Amino acid sequence: MDALTRLLDLARVRGALDLRCQLAGGFSLDHADAGPGEAPFHLVLAGEGVMELPGRRTLPMRAGDLIVLPHGTSHKVRDVRGVLHDAPVEIDRAGPLTVKRTAGDGEPLDLLCGRFVHAPDAGQLLFASLPDVLHASLADSQGIATLEAIVHVLRVEVGALAPGALAVVTALSQALLVFALRAQLAAGHMPPSLLTLLAEPRLGRAMLAMLREPAKEWTVESLAAQAAMSRATFARHFEAKGKQSPHEVLTLLRMHLAAEYLRRGELTAAAVAERVGYKSESAFGKTFLRVMGQTPARFRREAPLGG
Repeated sequence: MDALTRLLDLARVRGALDLRCQLAGGFSLDHADAGPGEAPFHLVLAGEGVMELPGRRTLPMRAGDLIVLPHGTSHKVRDVRGVLHDAPVEIDRAGPLTVKRTAGDGEPLDLLCGRFVHAPDAGQLLFASLPDVLHASLADSQGIATLEAIVHVLRVEVGALAPGALAVVTALSQALLVFALRAQLAAGHMPPSLLTLLAEPRLGRAMLAMLREPAKEWTVESLAAQAAMSRATFARHFEAKGKQSPHEVLTLLRMHLAAEYLRRGELTAAAVAERVGYKSESAFGKTFLRVMGQTPARFRREAPLGG
């Protein structure tokens, strides 16, 4: 398993499809701020529209665009012409997927709307460093053939809604999140973070080693060896890409891995501490409290089950 896949798994990121929107005429739909642990997304199957964001920023929406709002930012989806009056919205709940429609002239803006749901604590490993909007486009992506194939399957599945269609669409939406993250990294728009560490192949190998063997007594030298770099070069590049030292990142990963074990409820706190490299349960507890904001015992009591 690669490091990005492991972080997505650790953050318990899951796609959830909410509805399909087929909007024509003078439409304008407001979306409030999302709740904790939710990152709304819109996938444009056909047509054009505009997304309005706080501060009067606008973003064009075209066929093949995936727009993700990692921090759940409020936004409006509207007609490209600028709406003078809101078209009435018809809501159809007859099928397995709710559909919102507005009537009017021109080709409808056809959207799949949903959320990427994640554990609020572990989700910060991925989402905290992201900008308020991720925009991946078929027109700009190097993996255009793959994206086109995925969008084609999505169109077919939501059009037919055969048995299991929503499961297919939900799984593919998560694949699209990976494409959006890759596009952001390739464009160089990502601030220094765990994700930018993963984007550099050699540093990514060191990250994966920490995730695979959190109990190992990692040093800068041994991590540099994983990256096939000198100690000094590794430390310099690591801090430049991640804005944290290797030791700080190791501690962060260990605590989130510990949280995963605590959620499952199968191990004692002492066993969890040992799994993530702490011989002292007391030292582990103090570090967990500092990083996660609560004691291991309280975290275990309050964390949702099913990790």
